Amino acid sequence: MQTSPRRVTIQHLRQMKEKGEKIAMLTAYDATFARLFDEAGADVLLVGDSLGMVVQGHDTTLPVTLDEMAYHCRAVVRGVRRAHVVGDMTFGSYQASVEQGVANAAKLMKEGGCHSIKLEGGAVHAELVARLVSAGIPVMGHIGLTPQSYHQLSGFKVQGRDSGGRARLLADAKALADAGAYAIVLEAIPSDIAREITAAIDIPTIGIGGGVDCDGQVLVSYDMLGMDEAFKPRFVRRFAMLGATIKDAVGAYVKETRAGTFPSDAESFAVSEKSAPQAAEPALYSTGAAVKK
Repeated sequence: MQTSPRRVTIQHLRQMKEKGEKIAMLTAYDATFARLFDEAGADVLLVGDSLGMVVQGHDTTLPVTLDEMAYHCRAVVRGVRRAHVVGDMTFGSYQASVEQGVANAAKLMKEGGCHSIKLEGGAVHAELVARLVSAGIPVMGHIGLTPQSYHQLSGFKVQGRDSGGRARLLADAKALADAGAYAIVLEAIPSDIAREITAAIDIPTIGIGGGVDCDGQVLVSYDMLGMDEAFKPRFVRRFAMLGATIKDAVGAYVKETRAGTFPSDAESFAVSEKSAPQAAEPALYSTGAAVKK
């Protein structure tokens, strides 16, 4: 009898830090990519509000709504068997009050089916984090470059280089850990500061532009896969160039369609055809069963 793979939990992630095992995290926005990332061994899949930029085409993450986030979380959860799924709290869904944050985090967990939520900001949200944890909602923190503060930060810039930056980031990380967060994303901060934070707290740190000494790493999957050939931040390594591959494949399809060489006879149906007895007809459409195979 085939057994299901062990689900990655927040306790498992903490044990990975204790053992010195690195955590591999990626963003995912749909069931198909989620299945592929899950089968390839990703420990955590973040349904990030980065979907506002890479999926919806916005310039920032700010326009993404909580309902849209729940929709994408549901899709990703359907595609995974092992990975831990984190849903991003969107801009405006928790900043007004602790009560607003608790209500919307519960909504995202309930309607999105994610296993935990992530929110941006440090000590200023420690009370909210504590309330969420007490309500049974696991919280991943996020400090450093916080994309929802794009306008306040005057763009996407490395954080912690100014006077007092190290102390503020360390204080934020400790406040979130003390409030009960189970992990913290450290985005676009100097690697020596990320190293100090990682050593100072007992919960995992996940770096994105934070250097190799974090307990794990996360990348926007579209960036890591090279979907946009023109976009290459310093902290991104392209492990593939799928953008070029996809354009080549579509170009070949367009060429053969226009030339009349696609579809071939083997790719077409005939009235006189009869299936062999007991033979299963090949699937005409991809279905959810392919995702949950």
